Amino acid sequence: MPALTLFGRKWLAATDDLVYPGIFEIFIRIIWLVLIGIACLKYYGETWNCRSGGELVRVFLIGELILLGIITILLIFIVSHSARGSIVDTYARRHVQALLTLKVLLIAPEIFWNILGTIWVWSDVVQCSKEHYTTSVVEALVLSDWLLIGLTLLGLALIFDPLGSLGLRDDELEDSEEHGKISKIWLRRCKFFWWMRRDESASETFQHVAGLLSSLFRGTDLVPSDVMAGCILLRVRQKRETLELRRLNILDRPKYTNDSISIFSGTPDWMSLEWALHYIQLSIASYSWLFVIYRHACTGCFRLIREMTCCSCFRKKKNVVLNDNCCMCSMAGVKALSKLSEDDILFASFRNHLCEIPFCVLADHKTSSIVIVIRGSLSLRDLITDLAAASDSFEPEGLPPGSMAHRGMIIGARVLLKQLDQYQVLEKAFKTYPHYDLTLTGHSLGAGLAVLLGTLIRPRYPNLRVYSFATPAGLLSREAARVTEEFVLTVGLGDDLVMRLSVDSTENFRTSLLITLQACRLPKYRVVLNGFGYMLFGVPDRDLNRTWKNGNTMNSIPGQLPLLAETPPTRHTETTILERDVARRRFSKVRLFTAGRILHIARCKPTTKEKKRKKKNREKKFEMRWANAEDFMELSVMPRMLLDHLPENLEEALEILIKQQEELPVML
Repeated sequence: MPALTLFGRKWLAATDDLVYPGIFEIFIRIIWLVLIGIACLKYYGETWNCRSGGELVRVFLIGELILLGIITILLIFIVSHSARGSIVDTYARRHVQALLTLKVLLIAPEIFWNILGTIWVWSDVVQCSKEHYTTSVVEALVLSDWLLIGLTLLGLALIFDPLGSLGLRDDELEDSEEHGKISKIWLRRCKFFWWMRRDESASETFQHVAGLLSSLFRGTDLVPSDVMAGCILLRVRQKRETLELRRLNILDRPKYTNDSISIFSGTPDWMSLEWALHYIQLSIASYSWLFVIYRHACTGCFRLIREMTCCSCFRKKKNVVLNDNCCMCSMAGVKALSKLSEDDILFASFRNHLCEIPFCVLADHKTSSIVIVIRGSLSLRDLITDLAAASDSFEPEGLPPGSMAHRGMIIGARVLLKQLDQYQVLEKAFKTYPHYDLTLTGHSLGAGLAVLLGTLIRPRYPNLRVYSFATPAGLLSREAARVTEEFVLTVGLGDDLVMRLSVDSTENFRTSLLITLQACRLPKYRVVLNGFGYMLFGVPDRDLNRTWKNGNTMNSIPGQLPLLAETPPTRHTETTILERDVARRRFSKVRLFTAGRILHIARCKPTTKEKKRKKKNREKKFEMRWANAEDFMELSVMPRMLLDHLPENLEEALEILIKQQEELPVML
């Protein structure tokens, strides 16, 4: 940070990103240098006896030796300069761009010498004696060099940034015309990946996504490695601040319990761990054959074959099934995971278009319910639906005036409702099972859609209930979310990222990231190296003690460089200006919250005795509490923030909690 400037444009890399790639290339170049040096000593004299092409061989050997030596020395300088200074201290790395330019220009002579080596080894132009060592070394060298040149060109393509050609200044970023140009580039990026056929409202959705992304990243000058380093620093900083606040008795850990009787006292009968476990299993079934393969990599195909229907294209189907293949693989996955018969799957749509998510309607005889199960995010289309996260008016009957919701999910819920009405799915279902209730369930994106769809059809079915799992945070405005507490049970696990992910929390995270990077005093390669250590062994106390918060509470250990400093380097006051500008710039106008009554499940911290046991022998234990939507409004960098979102981990937590209830009387 800031982005690297090369050949008059910015790239998605920084001057301090070259340490580890440079060290790797130095290692490779030195090996080649030694091998080609030995080849020169053994074979150079033989070149005078060549029948033809001796001059070409001598030019290649001497030239390759010189070229490898120059590149190796150049790489040592690049690595040395790239490792200097803190993340925002670009002045300490001011020579990197010139050195890197020279390195890129040396690709041309490398290609030329590689062509000479290719002619020597794989053509009849050179007529020389075949010395096994030299020819083997040259063959390996030429192939490796072509591979390295290809990787270099691929790397340049990956870090190519279309926004870099605009050459915008900070004072131009507020200009609506320039903002429009940036939005158009994000729009072209979306359409470039959108190789699939166009869906309804695709252009409008793309425009909203482009507007959000351009607002989030416009002018921040962050590169991917900055985000990674910033997440590592934020993890250390957040952990240190939490420990410090608890030490000062300012922050208390929320009270959890493993007693379901006390948790569910005063709640409706349908709110229970057993029903939550049942419906998370049905939600998992909506992921169909992909989840079967994911969970059973070796035996998944055999599990699906048992449920497949061959040549179904030519057979009359008992119920409506949309967009499945001829072998009914998707339907086979649903049957295998839900353990329901085909007769109990009343309707299934596997059509996955923009803002149109696959779902099934099931007759669940165990709970005497007609269940609408909506799939979570599993494709690029779903990701675009998630990213269309701007707030939009959502005022169905039963919600207060002025209610707002996630724009992409509003469209998705209305598309689902249109399909249900078009095929009269619920009318037919309740005609067959008149005494059944209506239940909606889903995980992640499917949970958000289940809540909004339930809100839309609740006037028709006032007794419906919704089980939502890992519901996204940016779903409903606060008053609307309070209304959903009457009929929605939301279940979340641990540090689930998606339950804290909204436009508002992302904007706050972006500002915190910039502030933390600005305060960092370590070079980026040290931060990344520390991050791998944290991942393997946790954050050590010495790094927590070196973390800066302010001059009074978190001092550095004498003689040790602090991770974060109170003031940034004096040469980069423009970073402070940028941080203030980004903090003021907000895309979200209305703060959106997660919906329903939220049951939050957390892992029990192991006791001292349990910590001494091996991890394999430790018993997993969980506890729970009723949480508020406000508890999930800030993004935190945690080790399990992605793993806790996976549906199988949530299912496991519910299973263990139920087993703990059985053991509870014995323990008492």
